[in-house]
Amino acid sequence: MAQADFAFFHSLRVRWSEVDMQAIVFNGNYLNYFDVAFTEYWRASGLPNVVEQAAEGRELFARKATVEYFSPARFDDVLEIGVRCSKLGHSSMQFLIEIFRHDEHLVSGELVYVYADTGLRKGVAVPDTWREIISGLEKVRPTGGN
Repeated sequence: MAQADFAFFHSLRVRWSEVDMQAIVFNGNYLNYFDVAFTEYWRASGLPNVVEQAAEGRELFARKATVEYFSPARFDDVLEIGVRCSKLGHSSMQFLIEIFRHDEHLVSGELVYVYADTGLRKGVAVPDTWREIISGLEKVRPTGGN
């Protein structure tokens, strides 16, 4: 995807502790970067945070995470992390994430979450208010299925 395809970006500077002996960001840290950017996306949307969700007995559970590497980030790079909701299912949400250094595309990823009852650990319908907010931000069409 192009940077223009993302309505939300979060900036993050690579810290010394995140690079490996090859002097590049250790691969597992990209999932952490995804999580940080997703958290900031969620905060910016105004949707209920994890504490508010937990109080209602429903939360987002991670279902899938993928990372595809194109070029490494290095210590002190400032990364721009784009987050975009690409699919809203009945109980699931798919987010695409891409990491850029200036105009250079470094990493792509996908995060899939299921909205679930915490006691039953079973998927429940994504609330209509969430759909409206996310659809407004992303202009995605709700789809069927999980």
